[in-house]
Formats: sequence, structure tokens, C-alpha cells
Amino acid sequence: MSETYCGWTNYETWRVNLEMLDGMSCTDFGVVPEVYEEHEQLVSDPNDLAERLESYCVELVEMDTKQGFALNLALSFLNKVDWQEIAEHMLSDYAP
Repeated sequence: MSETYCGWTNYETWRVNLEMLDGMSCTDFGVVPEVYEEHEQLVSDPNDLAERLESYCVELVEMDTKQGFALNLALSFLNKVDWQEIAEHMLSDYAP
């Protein structure tokens, strides 16, 4: 049985995309997909973007949360995020 949330892999992925990354695009993270002209598709490495998204969100949490239990909870929440899914979503929404 699938445990998706609002069309996303899970609640954590949906919430981070909504609350932390809404309105941002892959170009905000220095990733500009290349156009593969034969099929007119955008090509980029979602793994690279996923790593950048995760680093950005972890940094935000660490800046806003003091050490201790609250920080550990927040980081645990971020560990459940499907960063690859968000990256692929951003790349598919890219419009030059």
C-alpha cells in the first residue's frame, strides 16, 4: 500500500517542498538544465540538485534551531525527505 501524501512520496517531502522551497527553482541553486535538441528535452543531473537542496535546507534548520532535542527532531524530519523527487520536480518545471 502506498503512503504518498498529496502526490508526493511522503509528508516530509511535501512539507519541505511547500514550506522551504516554494517559489524557488533549480537556477536558485546554480543548476541550469541543458536542452537536448534532438528530442527537445531538458537534461541535468537531479542528484547534484538533490544534494544542493538538502544542504540548503539543513543549513536553514541549523541556523534557526539551537543544539539539542529540537535540532535533532528537525534533522530527523529532513532525513525522511525524498530530495531526488523534489529535484526532479524542479527540473521538470524549468522554463528558460
